[in-house]
Amino acid sequence: MPELQPRHLQRRYDVVVVGGGPAGLAAALGAREQGAEGVLIVDRESEPGGILQQCIHHGFGLHHFKEELTGPAYAERYLGQVLEHDVDILTDAYVLDVDPSRRVGLLSSRHGRTEVDAGAVVLAMGARERTRQAIRIPGTRPAGIMTAGFAQKLVNMAGYLPGRRVAILGSGDIGLIMARRLVLEGAEVVGVFELMPHANGLTRNVVQCLHDFGIPLHLSTTVVHIHGDERIEKVTVAPVDESFTPRMDQAWDVDCDTLLVSIGLIPDNELARTLGVRLDPVTTGPVVTSSMETSRDGVFACGNTVHIHDLVDWVSQESQLAGGAAGGYATGRHRRADNVRLLPGSNVRSCIPHTITTEREHTIFLRVTKSLAPCTLRLGEVYERPLRYVVPGEMVTLKVRPRFLQGFHGGNLRVDVVAREEAAA
Repeated sequence: MPELQPRHLQRRYDVVVVGGGPAGLAAALGAREQGAEGVLIVDRESEPGGILQQCIHHGFGLHHFKEELTGPAYAERYLGQVLEHDVDILTDAYVLDVDPSRRVGLLSSRHGRTEVDAGAVVLAMGARERTRQAIRIPGTRPAGIMTAGFAQKLVNMAGYLPGRRVAILGSGDIGLIMARRLVLEGAEVVGVFELMPHANGLTRNVVQCLHDFGIPLHLSTTVVHIHGDERIEKVTVAPVDESFTPRMDQAWDVDCDTLLVSIGLIPDNELARTLGVRLDPVTTGPVVTSSMETSRDGVFACGNTVHIHDLVDWVSQESQLAGGAAGGYATGRHRRADNVRLLPGSNVRSCIPHTITTEREHTIFLRVTKSLAPCTLRLGEVYERPLRYVVPGEMVTLKVRPRFLQGFHGGNLRVDVVAREEAAA
């Protein structure tokens, strides 16, 4: 890999991007393509690429590059484009704070404690995994309990097998992918236990990673106790009722030496909180406009920092939009204000962005609260689209073109996903 560290940090950058994962790389590229002269990416890891570096499986790039790539290959392709556009990349560095005038405080192994001025800032810190402590599983605290993402890093980057007989709590995509990976490495996966009545990962991962390898998926089931002294020896699992209360009279023990926790991702927003950025209580990410600008003037956000995505291709699409808008802000180009506020309605848990304008095309990302098939996605009284099915584990995308909003002059627009019969009525 070529030398990435800038010899000398500039005193001022048009755009500073916090995070060098897929979102940060795409945002930097978008900023340069929209005229930003000086762009700096700050990443805490020793190499950019983020989570993609440990995702050695295929399935990336089908939408964006129109070919199937591994995670590292996807990251390398984006990194090559970023370097061609003369973007500065500072690794092994932290962003300590951003003051109201967008002066960014940095702590770097190479440059020490320093500050740079930014015309605009893009938050692209990604997300972190929920741990055992987040759901307070009773029992002892032996070795052998870890998040699925950490296990993925151990296997794919360090070459260590975390255990020989593995139970997985939760059906997030990383947990599903690791179930397959561990079987391929010679371990036994005794089962995936999911609290909800549906899987939380993509349907394709349920099929390719569990069904194709004969790994049992237990829905409406959770781990209620962990046993073991120095090393985990077994877990007690139990089905849950409609209110998610464990039915202990039907509990059973599962012998294992490793428990992987795959219970979801949380947007990494400590820096956003210190900036006083307004956060969405549902996604826990920043509230953003159609240009991905937060409630802080000149501060933009994108990727899993805003909301958890299913595909890295969508992260790249959203982040190039955010970076381009940041580049436009830093270079003083005029921006049109949004005039439509999107409100999650029936069977809609969240929708991003939170506001749009009637003057250009938008891509809206939304998640539903329950499965429906067949159903209709309804945008107020202005647009309807039939859908074969929706499930909570898969994001729904909707392209909103200006012609859909003709005659609508602004205000609140409710987004609903309803059963086909209800929509017809």
